[in-house]
Amino acid sequence: MRVKVCGMTSLEQILQLDEWGVPFAGMIFYEKSPRYVKKFNLNAIDVRREKLKINRVGVFVNETLDNILKTVEEWRLDMVQLHGDESPKFCEQVSNHVHTIKAFRLGADDPVEWKVYPYQAFTDMFLFDSGTTGATPAYGGTGLKFNWDSLQKADLRKPFMLSGGIGPDDVAAVKAFAAAQKDMFAVDVNSKFELSPGFKDMTLIRSFLNELNA
Repeated sequence: MRVKVCGMTSLEQILQLDEWGVPFAGMIFYEKSPRYVKKFNLNAIDVRREKLKINRVGVFVNETLDNILKTVEEWRLDMVQLHGDESPKFCEQVSNHVHTIKAFRLGADDPVEWKVYPYQAFTDMFLFDSGTTGATPAYGGTGLKFNWDSLQKADLRKPFMLSGGIGPDDVAAVKAFAAAQKDMFAVDVNSKFELSPGFKDMTLIRSFLNELNA
């Protein structure tokens, strides 16, 4: 099963993921995130220097088109994940330049098909994450799960990544969900595999990968 490890801030850890054959590494370019890449030692020059097979995914929240495209070029991103309130038109503009994932924050009883339908033609993939915490939009995720059953009945017609509070003990649940949902493309993990924000517990990740693909 494909895995995206998001919130990466260490070149050494990205190289480990690459060596293990993990297909996607997410780097967050949202200043309010505790995993904002520019708060750490990871930099574009070092990333460009490496001959990485892993797909580099840049995560943005309500960013301008110019800044996204400059970052794509500077960091040689393979994909862009839009995790804010971006419109279908904006997604179309981004996807004209780079493969684009549109993230949706799902709450209880959200009408999934109604939310994704306007974006069907303007993005390459969806990502589903947990919704808000209180009255504040949880841009970049809450570290909590949402009700996956809301996706089982939805006619998505687009590959998607499953995200939101997935941890080391969720292997069986992820496998069962993927077996029942033909559109699931990958699982996205982040905070449940960290020693501290931005620094992953690579032992936990390696164990999770082994169990997921056993």
